[in-house]
Amino acid sequence: MIKNFILLYSVIALFNPLRAIQPNVIFILTDDQGYGDLSCHGNPILKTPALDRLYSESIRFTDMHVNSFCTPTRASIMTGHYATRTGAYRTSSGRSLMHKDEVTMAEVFRDNGYATGIFGKWHLGDNYPHRPQDRGFEETLWHRCGGVGQASDYWGNDYFDDVYERNGNFELFEGYCTDVFFDGALDFIKKKGQSEDPFFVYLATNAPHTPFRVAEEYEAPYKEVAQWRNGGAAKFYGMIANIDENVARLREKLKDWSLEDNTILIFMTDNGTAGGVEMDTDALPAEGMGYNAGMRGRKASVYDGGHRVPCFFFWPGGKLTGGRDVGTLAAGYDLLPTLIDLCGLRNPNIIFDGTSLGPLLRGNSRDWKHRELVLQYQGGNGFTYLPEPYRDSAVLTQQWRLIDGNKLFDIEKDPSQSEDVSAKYPEVVERLRKRYEVWWEEVSPRMSPIRVHLGNPAENPVLLTSQDWYMPVGNPPLKFDKLPKQTGPWMVEVERAGRYRISLCQWPLEAKRPILAKSARLKIGKQEKSASVKSGALSVDFEMRLSNGYANLETFFTNESGEVGGAYYTYVEFLEE
Repeated sequence: MIKNFILLYSVIALFNPLRAIQPNVIFILTDDQGYGDLSCHGNPILKTPALDRLYSESIRFTDMHVNSFCTPTRASIMTGHYATRTGAYRTSSGRSLMHKDEVTMAEVFRDNGYATGIFGKWHLGDNYPHRPQDRGFEETLWHRCGGVGQASDYWGNDYFDDVYERNGNFELFEGYCTDVFFDGALDFIKKKGQSEDPFFVYLATNAPHTPFRVAEEYEAPYKEVAQWRNGGAAKFYGMIANIDENVARLREKLKDWSLEDNTILIFMTDNGTAGGVEMDTDALPAEGMGYNAGMRGRKASVYDGGHRVPCFFFWPGGKLTGGRDVGTLAAGYDLLPTLIDLCGLRNPNIIFDGTSLGPLLRGNSRDWKHRELVLQYQGGNGFTYLPEPYRDSAVLTQQWRLIDGNKLFDIEKDPSQSEDVSAKYPEVVERLRKRYEVWWEEVSPRMSPIRVHLGNPAENPVLLTSQDWYMPVGNPPLKFDKLPKQTGPWMVEVERAGRYRISLCQWPLEAKRPILAKSARLKIGKQEKSASVKSGALSVDFEMRLSNGYANLETFFTNESGEVGGAYYTYVEFLEE
């Protein structure tokens, strides 16, 4: 039956009348901007004229849901699968990598003759084989880690005049991060727009992710009217104003280059707001503490405020215009099958968790089936990473929201999710719990460790950072001004047996800062080595022979007080067979 479905899908795509058009695709995904962080969605403070214009001209999904955090949303968008199925279900601790058998949106477009480029944030792996250039992107301009300035990002980056990785090499760029990423995308679009081949651009901004930093000219209009978060809200809004300005610039260039008509432009965000409200994660914002479109929850919440996001489709050549709302329940993992449909692409035998939204975009919802969607992230409630059923989960239907398996809300009557009606509708709770249990049994086995590869020529040496320590509880440190009091193993796969140099550092080598410890120790597999730390040393280097296969690599620094923590940075270099 599955084979017949795949064959039928391929035949439909082959004879799709839109196939001959081969539209370009620009997918803009902003970071931590919530549904309410747009003036077109009713925000009384923030001004977003360019996004308001795009809103007025687009087909808008008003009940679009992603995950509550960066990585899982990106994994599901890229693959058309539940984030849990991909393995990338959290933002750190080794759970931000996708299984190698997952096929990405970039790979689908590339294999269908598109030029592919990423500009901005990836957050699905900093090392081979998980980098964007390993997963289908031919042009790459990106920052590592989950945010600019975090552990694995280039040392010293602070949003202005930063060093980013372009096509495998670190380069210094002048200007503000969002401007740099839009500049890179525009250069790519102009170049590829002059050729006959279509292009796919994934423009995933770091803004408005914390820390909130932006030029004064963007922050100034909000200083007096957005005073929550100790002044951070004004900066947060300023970062969005800068994004808005760049969207206007992008659209102007598309028109100047005669590319607008045949380009699908998508605007979307990756989770609920991080700075648009001041409140507890699962609460409603208090008066004067921001705007969240009447929803409960923000980033990190499984209430709607944590995962309901804006989603605009604009494509003049495909008649996706006119300013129309689609209120049907949809999810981030619907995006890839939708683009395969709209662009007439060959589907590489993927069975998606999502479905094409093409019929809804074309105005046909007569045959739309009732959906019961599931989203979940592991790591809330004390940040326990061990897989656990129902933890931070939501089952969604057009009418209902089942939260954590025991709280039920009628979203049509109670969009603020203020009244738990589970006692009134036990049969609905039972039905949605059964749906969840089927889902959990299917996807939870995929929550297994995913490994960074050592010894592959595509990346040698490999820089491992504390963000990917595989920890059962708690977040690894993302910033570091002293020796940590924790450590964890890196899950690695040694591709080539041979001699390796493993260098333990407290700081990245480019920081040129000495280790604040007296001794260092290294464990990998059954091997263990230790050494004293010389005064002023930037690294402690060990050489050893490694066999190919799976291994856990763990590091330890001990300071003068006897405190023990791991090496934030560890370089692993293959030397010889």
